[in-house]
Amino acid sequence: MEPVFIRFGDVRSFDLAPGVAGRPLFGEGAMLNLIEFEPGAVVPLHSHPHEQLGLVLRGVQVLLVDGVRHELGPMEGYVLPGGVEHAAECGPDGATVLDVFQPVREDYRERWEQEA
Repeated sequence: MEPVFIRFGDVRSFDLAPGVAGRPLFGEGAMLNLIEFEPGAVVPLHSHPHEQLGLVLRGVQVLLVDGVRHELGPMEGYVLPGGVEHAAECGPDGATVLDVFQPVREDYRERWEQEA
């Protein structure tokens, strides 16, 4: 793989859930996903085998993990091991979150490519 340099504003987004859009950056073994949540948007309870790390950049994101609500604001982050069920919602002002997945979420790559 060759080095890649991008501006996230130039990356086409794809829908993750109603009111939730991601702008992905794919590497060989990991990926970034810059996520924009509209006010009050919700990602339903789900799990995946990928390790997920996240950083809230703007607004408030609430993660529900094992029935416990974790409210995260700007410059607060999380690590979710693969297989952990979780859901997300954001506050009334929306949120911007940077997620890192390892390994690459090929389901995201396929969806992103299909929406081209």
